[in-house]
Amino acid sequence: MISYISFLALFFSFYTITPTSSTSLQDDFINCLHKHTNVDFSLEQTFFTPAKNVSLFTEVLESTAQNLRFLARSMPKPVFIFNPTDESHVQASVICTKKLGVHLRVRSGGHDYEGLSYVSEIEKPFILMDLSKLRKINVNIKDNSAWVQAGATVGELYYRIAEKSKVHGFPAGLCTSLGIGGHITGGAYGSMMRKYGLGGDNVLDAKIFDANVRGGGGASFGIILAWKIKLVTVPETVTVFTVTKTLEQDVGNKILSKWQVVADKLVEELFIRVMFKVAANNGSKTVTMSYNALFLGNKGMLMKVMKKSFPKLGLTRKDCVEMSWIESIVYISGFPSQTPTNVLLQGKSPLPKINLKAKSDFVMNPIHHSGLMGMFKELLKEDSPSMIWSPYGGRMSEVPEYEIPFPHRKGVIFKILYAHNWIRDIYSYMMPYVSSNPRQSYVNYRDLDLGQNTKNTESDFRKAQVWGAKIKSKVDPENFFRHEQSIPRLPVQG
Repeated sequence: MISYISFLALFFSFYTITPTSSTSLQDDFINCLHKHTNVDFSLEQTFFTPAKNVSLFTEVLESTAQNLRFLARSMPKPVFIFNPTDESHVQASVICTKKLGVHLRVRSGGHDYEGLSYVSEIEKPFILMDLSKLRKINVNIKDNSAWVQAGATVGELYYRIAEKSKVHGFPAGLCTSLGIGGHITGGAYGSMMRKYGLGGDNVLDAKIFDANVRGGGGASFGIILAWKIKLVTVPETVTVFTVTKTLEQDVGNKILSKWQVVADKLVEELFIRVMFKVAANNGSKTVTMSYNALFLGNKGMLMKVMKKSFPKLGLTRKDCVEMSWIESIVYISGFPSQTPTNVLLQGKSPLPKINLKAKSDFVMNPIHHSGLMGMFKELLKEDSPSMIWSPYGGRMSEVPEYEIPFPHRKGVIFKILYAHNWIRDIYSYMMPYVSSNPRQSYVNYRDLDLGQNTKNTESDFRKAQVWGAKIKSKVDPENFFRHEQSIPRLPVQG
């Protein structure tokens, strides 16, 4: 399906526009919208500009953005924000921005590590179209499917599925405030990926607009309006646990080393990730490793699996908590204990907004003891670093890498997420222990460090997935959908 191809983006693409005054641009855009949609809209509810109400404009701009780095005053801001309330408004917006020659950025959720969905540092002026009011969800238990509009959050989708059935779910992200539109475009991994694969593996259909309003997909080809997804079965009772060990408690890294060997080979119903933090320890600092897990079954079944395959963790029945699948979503997301499940309808993250830089890696072979000790040394240099290891295997190893444009499949033991300002030092340190030729990265963890010095030459295109550029040239020849890492067109032959 073309809509997935946006994850291949590795190059910069630039476009020149004629400057327009903000006032005339706003007026021209509104007049154009009225001409190209039969569904009326309220300016007060859909149109936000700093000239009219700066506090309201700021509130809308910051409503779903999670990274404070891109909310600073020094960052470029859109001339105005448009919140379409009908899908025809999206179509009209594409037509009008194309006619006016102004750059358009589109966001569904705003969990964007480089802010590319709501900030443009390469083109001004630009308009932000925020899809957060397009969030309808229609769950059909009879045919095990659901239609979900792009502006709905992952948490809302989970909640609406659980409303209809206690034994249905969907294998997408662990962070429930993600906008579903962009999330699935990049693959969408979560705690059930070892059992059912990615969210992207479970897409049945999609509704898309491109620059010609006739098809396309993703951030490089068009705008996802809605996904039709396949529901999966979950047991009425699942089990979760979090077991935390300090560096001192895991002498010789025996537990962590064992995790690396077994995490991708455990039964596919079991997902155990490792979350690394730095904590105080009797006046000094230590690294803590929290083994955070979801098991699609009861605690009795889980204990049998752990005793057979991962006894070194020392899991006890007291560590295990049985609950419904939807309750496990709240738990795994990081909400406080006993938080009601309807918190998922608020579309909010349990984590505070911070200044964040993120990177990712894929590990093919276990990291040996000396490598781990060097990694811990790097972690201890900072006060509040964050790193998460998420296991692969199971269904992830069974889906061919060409099934959808998501190549990180067979052979991957686990994925690493690095998050904080110290990131480049440890990222450099980890180079010998992760995938190489090329060093792989998860597209939804956008990272503008990648491809910084790349030029759009024929040689570069041969190194990239040329067919992606070919499709870009065919469905979006004018390069209307572009950002700092969008797929470029093929070079003009001359």
